[in-house]
Amino acid sequence: MLSTALRTVRARWVSFVGSFVALALGVGLIATMGLGLAATLEAPQRGPERFARAPVVVKGNDTLRVPTPIGERTGRRAHPGAVPPELAERLAALGRTTEDRSFPVRADGGPERLVGHPWSVAAFAPYALDEGRAPQSDGEVVTTGWARPGERLTTDRGPATVVGTVKAPGGHRFEDALFWTDARAARLSPAVDQLVVAADPAAVRAAVGQDPSVRVLTDRDRRYADPDPERDSEALLAVNAALGTAGGITGFVSVFVVASTFAFAVAQRRKEFALLRTAGATPGQIRRMVIAEALVLGVLASAAGCVLGAYGAPVLAEAMVEGELAPHWFAIGDAAWPFHLAFWTGLFVSLAGVVAASWRAGRVGPAEALREAAVEPGAMTAGRWILGAGLLLTGLGTLAHALFTDPSDLLHRKTYLSRPMLLIVAFALLAPVLVRPLVRLAGWLPARLPGAGGMLVRENAATGIRRTAAVAAPVLVTVALAGSLLGTTATLNEAKAAEIRQRTTADFVITGGAGGFAPAAVERVRAVPGTEVSATAGTTVHVLEEGVALIRSEARAADPAALARTAELPLTAGKTTDLDDDSVIVNEEWERHEVGSTVDVWLGDGSRKPLRIAAVMSIGTGNNGVYVTPANAPGATVDRIDVRLAPGADAAAAGPALAEAARQAGGRVLTKEQWVADSYPATKRTTRLGLLLVLGIALLYTGIGLANTLVMATSDRAREFAALRLAGATRRQVLRLVAGESLMAVLVGAVMGTLVAALNLAGIDGALALLGVRSGLVVPWAVVGATAAACAALAVVSAVSSAAVVLRRRAVDLAGVRE
Repeated sequence: MLSTALRTVRARWVSFVGSFVALALGVGLIATMGLGLAATLEAPQRGPERFARAPVVVKGNDTLRVPTPIGERTGRRAHPGAVPPELAERLAALGRTTEDRSFPVRADGGPERLVGHPWSVAAFAPYALDEGRAPQSDGEVVTTGWARPGERLTTDRGPATVVGTVKAPGGHRFEDALFWTDARAARLSPAVDQLVVAADPAAVRAAVGQDPSVRVLTDRDRRYADPDPERDSEALLAVNAALGTAGGITGFVSVFVVASTFAFAVAQRRKEFALLRTAGATPGQIRRMVIAEALVLGVLASAAGCVLGAYGAPVLAEAMVEGELAPHWFAIGDAAWPFHLAFWTGLFVSLAGVVAASWRAGRVGPAEALREAAVEPGAMTAGRWILGAGLLLTGLGTLAHALFTDPSDLLHRKTYLSRPMLLIVAFALLAPVLVRPLVRLAGWLPARLPGAGGMLVRENAATGIRRTAAVAAPVLVTVALAGSLLGTTATLNEAKAAEIRQRTTADFVITGGAGGFAPAAVERVRAVPGTEVSATAGTTVHVLEEGVALIRSEARAADPAALARTAELPLTAGKTTDLDDDSVIVNEEWERHEVGSTVDVWLGDGSRKPLRIAAVMSIGTGNNGVYVTPANAPGATVDRIDVRLAPGADAAAAGPALAEAARQAGGRVLTKEQWVADSYPATKRTTRLGLLLVLGIALLYTGIGLANTLVMATSDRAREFAALRLAGATRRQVLRLVAGESLMAVLVGAVMGTLVAALNLAGIDGALALLGVRSGLVVPWAVVGATAAACAALAVVSAVSSAAVVLRRRAVDLAGVRE
């Protein structure tokens, strides 16, 4: 059977080219994604940057450690303390010490995340003067290259003149900084954040002792004194998620397209199989021949795909670095397992896609060789009915179960990315049942137009169920993914914006920069006549759930009375004004969320405190967070001021007064509408690019699947076209007929894909309603329409070009063509 399979591949090479390209591309993408994933798993740990030349660094402890029955759990404190002065004095006795202070700075026209330091710590990076000289007076600064010597800067720390610039080792800028003289930096930020000690590490640890408020950092641990030391791991985690998602959906789409293509190819060869049966071939031999064909195709395509992956992975890594989705050092390693995974996955996909088709091929009887009817029998087998209906019921059942038990699970990215796949496969399996009624409905009007063209399009599409379903299948997967994924992300973004809109009752919101607002700035805002002010600060709380899981929650510290006047929290129990220094407002996602019960929490500075639950909020989209009083947020700085006008207050007078107070503090005044627009959630860049990558892959596969299916279908219709020509149809009329049938099949696929997307979006809308979020459903009609139009264009071009080649021969010659 292997020799027969090889001869079949040579004779029907047109039928196998599309499957080869689709499978090779799928294997190449899996290899590319796998090599990218391997690079994220094997990435080298970043070394220290700001303190690469420091012998020992002592800093305020930013690590929270909580013992549990199964081991210690760690978290990150939101507000680590400074190095105590008495400890600094003890350490100074061991050797020379250098005080480091890091404080946010706002400069007109400067970088968004600008930070200030004393000049003496620059030597520990080591920063080297690139231009100019070191600062010598209070009004002089050195920059990391974002401003040149001689420039005058206006900052919230006072005016400054740039007298020099520095360059980091290797030329990579890991922070945007201003360096003042040590004396000026000490006046701007008195607290010592970190202390460099030129002494033996063991002696430093002995001097620190068991003091839990500080950490002693040496060797590679000095990187924890760098700004945002976890930024690389967080970036790699995002890259890992994006590549994993794209790889998973690539596998799904490749299996879907290859299986659909093989199924149609086998259906097209029923007479060939019947002739082989007539010549004495057994059903087992027929099945082995089809499987052998898939094996040959799988080996060749998988090998080609691995070569594509080897060349494509470095290109992907370079693009991700240039797009700032990955760290600057990110590169593809020499891992071998992605190639093994890709090759064997490709071979498995090829064989899995043909198993069902080979079983049907073996069931073809010898009498099929005499069959000439155009109506296709038995499109829906018992197995197809059972599997299709089972997957549909499973998809709908799990959706209903999630709505009744845990609706918030439907909002998680992993859930809404994977859930459409069940329904896509179910609709594809049930497509022969849906094709005829959809074609009848869509072709009702064209069939009543003058001429026989519309009627022929409708009848041909309805009669050739397998052909129509095979063309509709790749369109179904593309439209369903586009509508489901982009519609879900847009709906969730709109829901988050609706939550912000419903929760904010203030007339104005004043936002600050990285450094927040000083107490004097808050008082200037309070002094504006006719206003009610609520100043809040961002912080965190940790809670131990189930005795072993340390859960971090974002929190806001606010005065309860002022908060109640400027915000409407989505409470399900309790009152906002019940919040006090011994209580907390939590949401229903917490393990314990009964009003009046007590929970042990770890505050932003790492201190542990039992708090009574004063009120409970709904879960919503997951952004409702926690509320505490300022007393339970030590070290937190006010970063947002909500202002509500008192009854009878003059908004025209209050607006300019608030703007002036905000300007003096380096803040920005927004109306409620501007605040909602400014806070409108947007899909994360890595998520958005990952979705676009997924849709691009799906569209590419759709093009391959459409071209392959239509070329196979058209090349087997030579005698049908000849009959039309001999009956009086012109060549142009036949081409229009082929184009119309292709458009009809694409329309059927687009309708089924839209139904899948509608079911998924209905589930998301129901989950939001159950979670208490009142927002509208966002349907990406433009994207769905553009996707369907692209599919239609691909289908028409593929079908018409293939038919044009067939019609180049005379009608009499076509009528006698051998199959």
